[in-house]
Amino acid sequence: MTDRTNPRFRIRLIAAAFGAVALTAAGSSAAQIEIKFGHVGEPGSLFAASAEEFAKRANAKLGDKAKVVVYGSSQLGGDKELLQKLKLGTVDMALPSTVMSSEADMFGVFEMPYLVKDREHMKRIEREVFWSKLAPEAEKKGLKVIAVWENGYRHITNNKRPINTPDDLKGIKLRVPEGKWRVKMFQTYGANPSPMKFSEVFTALQTGVMDGQENPFTQIFSAKFQEVQKYLSLTGHVYTPAYVTVGAKKWASLPADVRKILEDTAKETQAFVYEKAAKDDEELLGKIKAAGVAVNAPNKDAFIAASKPVYDEFAKEVAGSKDVIDRAIALGR
Repeated sequence: MTDRTNPRFRIRLIAAAFGAVALTAAGSSAAQIEIKFGHVGEPGSLFAASAEEFAKRANAKLGDKAKVVVYGSSQLGGDKELLQKLKLGTVDMALPSTVMSSEADMFGVFEMPYLVKDREHMKRIEREVFWSKLAPEAEKKGLKVIAVWENGYRHITNNKRPINTPDDLKGIKLRVPEGKWRVKMFQTYGANPSPMKFSEVFTALQTGVMDGQENPFTQIFSAKFQEVQKYLSLTGHVYTPAYVTVGAKKWASLPADVRKILEDTAKETQAFVYEKAAKDDEELLGKIKAAGVAVNAPNKDAFIAASKPVYDEFAKEVAGSKDVIDRAIALGR
């Protein structure tokens, strides 16, 4: 019979106990899925605040089933790279905005100037138009939108002159996001637009490679563009939603209960996003002015009049888009 007081026996017992603990820990660690959420926003941006709020809420519900980990500041790539990684399954979630129009043409609806009047109008468009007409187009490309958040109302900054009418944009080298309809819009206005990754914009403005750019206040301020731009013109030319997006294949492989928590929480976080965005609109303009940037209110009627060719070309090029645009406009009346 084994002597349980024998020191060698006790050592074996302790070793076995430690082994069991290690196996349990390894099993528990293997059971937890990491949900990688990538975006291009800098710290302090609406994207960063939105993604972090979502992760906090989702992780509280997920327990040890999965954990959302947010990677901002283009750590996992720019917008186009993130969409590619969603399709490949190497990133689980992303927050694209304008770039979605280069994936699915119908998303160019939100590239049409002065389409969305305010956030209440956007909610109606989402409910009546987005889920039935746009979301299925993303799914054809291997992408699934699970919620609609916000990038915001876009305004022009530059180092040449205040922009009061489209004529003032003539010859200005303007960085735009990677979506063809923003390029077409600014070409129509007379600017010289160039698509560029968001992470490269500050240096391009600082070195004069670009004269200006266009973004919501939250992106302008968090990326410190006020340090390298002289003028801010409150054009509000486009309202850009942001789409909480997953890769369809990888998404289908997640447990159903994890998918439900992520989707429900993403939709629920929209109220936080809109509230934060409205607050930022008020506060950040004052901070940009305080940084020494000259602010002007352009002639929006001149921009609206100059926008008609963009609508006409979009309607001609994208089948079914005229009905979608007409419905979206009607929801704003």
